[in-house]
Amino acid sequence: MIPTLVIGLREGLEAALIVGIIAAFLGRNGRRDALRQMWIGVAAAVVLCLLIGVGLVTLSQELPQQAQEGLETVIGLFAVVMVTFMIVWMSKHSRYMKRDLEGAASDALARGSAGALVAMAFLAVLREGFETSVFLVSVLQNSGSVATGAIGAVLGILIAVAIGYGIYRGGVKLNMARFFKITGLVLVLVAAGLVMTALRTAHEAGWLNVGQATAVDLTWLVRPGTVLESLFTGVLGWQSRPAVIEAIGWLVYAVPMLCYVAWPRRRKAPAAKKSTEPAPAPVDAA
Repeated sequence: MIPTLVIGLREGLEAALIVGIIAAFLGRNGRRDALRQMWIGVAAAVVLCLLIGVGLVTLSQELPQQAQEGLETVIGLFAVVMVTFMIVWMSKHSRYMKRDLEGAASDALARGSAGALVAMAFLAVLREGFETSVFLVSVLQNSGSVATGAIGAVLGILIAVAIGYGIYRGGVKLNMARFFKITGLVLVLVAAGLVMTALRTAHEAGWLNVGQATAVDLTWLVRPGTVLESLFTGVLGWQSRPAVIEAIGWLVYAVPMLCYVAWPRRRKAPAAKKSTEPAPAPVDAA
């Protein structure tokens, strides 16, 4: 439940923030016509993402067992690539996202193109929704309880919508850089678990046969039905007897990504403005 809740919260809040910033900008500029179009675009993007998720699940269930493992491997690796790109992008841009979006919106309105803002909101929701669909499908396919994972995802999205609305109305203040850093660290661990799962399903699909010896025996720690078992398997992706290649994959992904996300970033100092006043005339020596 924890991984899916974090996924829903993180991805949902990104989309909610982008839509909220654009909606507030259109409202301040009296463009209610564009605001209605924007909500239609947002709804269309949500429906399209739901169809993608349902299609992936249906396709996976209709395939033979070995082909299912292969598809799960592809979906898992694709989810890892997408979440890695998203983590890196947000680490660089979260601090200035509101400023950059309002600048782009102002330029679009100055050119008389409200359609560009509608497209911006549609594509933002589509991108985050597509990432969420693929990521959740990959996590839920390897979850002990699909119902619990789905509840976690819905709760995360609802919390994200509530926070986004609160920020839109001005009643909620959120340190964006800190929020995305903390959730980024959690998502790195979830993505590292997906790496392990993808390597496991690749072996079950007959694609990977090296490094299948047991790396470490964690049966004494990862016991079924315990909190530690939920933490290790649900969040970290570790099974009780992981293979060598799975442990290597987890470490190769998690260690550098955790260092990257946790590394402190300095704020860029504003460029010094050049003085436009004329230089004082030299004073002759007496």
